[in-house]
Amino acid sequence: MTTTENPLPSTVAQALTAAVALGIDRLDAQLLLLHALGRAPHDRAWLLAHDTDAMPDSAWSALAAQLSRRRAGEPVAYLLGEKEFHGLNLQVDARVLVPRPDTETLVEWALQCLEGHAAPRALDLGTGSGAIALALQHARPDAQVDAVDASADALTVAQANARRLGLPVRFTQANWLDGAGSGYTVIASNPPYIAAGDPHLPALRHEPSSALVAGADGLDDIRQIVQNAPTHLAEGGWLLLEHGHDQAAAVRQLLAARGFAEVQSRDDLAGIQRCSGGIWRTVK
Repeated sequence: MTTTENPLPSTVAQALTAAVALGIDRLDAQLLLLHALGRAPHDRAWLLAHDTDAMPDSAWSALAAQLSRRRAGEPVAYLLGEKEFHGLNLQVDARVLVPRPDTETLVEWALQCLEGHAAPRALDLGTGSGAIALALQHARPDAQVDAVDASADALTVAQANARRLGLPVRFTQANWLDGAGSGYTVIASNPPYIAAGDPHLPALRHEPSSALVAGADGLDDIRQIVQNAPTHLAEGGWLLLEHGHDQAAAVRQLLAARGFAEVQSRDDLAGIQRCSGGIWRTVK
């Protein structure tokens, strides 16, 4: 990355400029630069205050390696080894999906559904890094939160996050609701929902495909969850599902056809219908 005409950056500011010149998003470059310098990712103000500080050769070498991986499409969260989600710092790697800010919409909705319930039960299906389950447990210490994932590797990551954060989520390895109990006030899930032939999949090649793809139309796993969830919900319990940007109507139709009431969708940060859900009542 350096030549006689382009020597090693000598200052922090030059290192940032060099990273951006390689086509790296400025925020990504700042986060990776902080990581290379041994600083916390939220300490971006430090870069401004220390832009004339010397850039150690060893730090530049570490940064250059990370920039190469980022240019190849590897998520910044994997390079940093962590991702902030709903106020929690989660450790992540290629065994799990990177938690997205849009999934916080699902968490906020689930927390609203838990309001007014003493010691409620909540279930996170396809927990991955544990993001949804841990966020719910952190916000509602009185809740019993369970989490299921079919991947042993993902559960290893999630359990490590739970131990580090001191949150007593109960984890089970199983295929969707095969590992679930009953009487849940809320079942929340961010399942795979990308169609097998989706043109965006190559951009996600560094993340586990089993957590992304769900059949020809992307709805295979959602269909299974919708069909089986009622026997695991308490009377008046909610099923909440994250889905693709163009799947809200289809998911609402599945929920309504199964007999869920008050079927509705919620918008993500970009104003896109990202989550849909409904309430289960046996007494109509």
